[in-house]
Amino acid sequence: MVSGLFRHIEQLQGETPWGSVLDAGVGVNSAEWMTALPTSRWTAVTAAPGHARQVREAVGGRMREQDRLLVGNWMDPNLLAGEVHDVVLADYLIGAVEGFSPYFQEDLLRRLKPMVGRRLYITGLDPYVVGEAPHAAARCVREIGRVRDVCLLLADETPYREFPAEWVRDRLDEAGFRVLSARRFPNRYRGRWVDGQLNMALRRLPKIADQALARALADRIEALREEGHRLDREGDGLHVGFDYVIAAEPA
Repeated sequence: MVSGLFRHIEQLQGETPWGSVLDAGVGVNSAEWMTALPTSRWTAVTAAPGHARQVREAVGGRMREQDRLLVGNWMDPNLLAGEVHDVVLADYLIGAVEGFSPYFQEDLLRRLKPMVGRRLYITGLDPYVVGEAPHAAARCVREIGRVRDVCLLLADETPYREFPAEWVRDRLDEAGFRVLSARRFPNRYRGRWVDGQLNMALRRLPKIADQALARALADRIEALREEGHRLDREGDGLHVGFDYVIAAEPA
């Protein structure tokens, strides 16, 4: 099933041919979507070798001879140097950069600019809750995110760092893009999301040096799991925050 964000991008693209497309931070979802589009070439980049294997398994035989799936880091100036693509997709890439290239977010859009022939599409997630949480679901989502990130940090890993849409628009202006469209989409988190985030935290507990602390975190994780599923049932999902899609072109 194509996500609402990807359907919105298709509407923004309209009748304009996709041509050569660069998925600058490929995920399984974006790969499955893009390999079903009428592109002339699909180039995908990820900084994680393990994730590259997952993507390759997901798209299977849909990769054509002219398509590429590369492992690389956008901090490397030689990565795809000199290439220009009709469409560039940065699917949750700005948040993910923190895990592989901390503090590189402000340089990322300038790095991608020479590669954008016609259109840049950015998807992202507003930080879960900034300031006071207005209701129980918001408090739960924020706590799940914080516990997940604490476990990653204690396991000597770097969590993702999401930026709001307004920050991204400002950086696009500074990098020499013209914003064509920006739209937010309300989020509704379900039990599957609750389990996915908390299971990510659980998998890091054996790596934490203080195992007494790890056991306390395990108890907190299961309490949050119970609370998250209860709020999901009671509210037909946890209605918290927004994803966004921004379309831009070189100015």
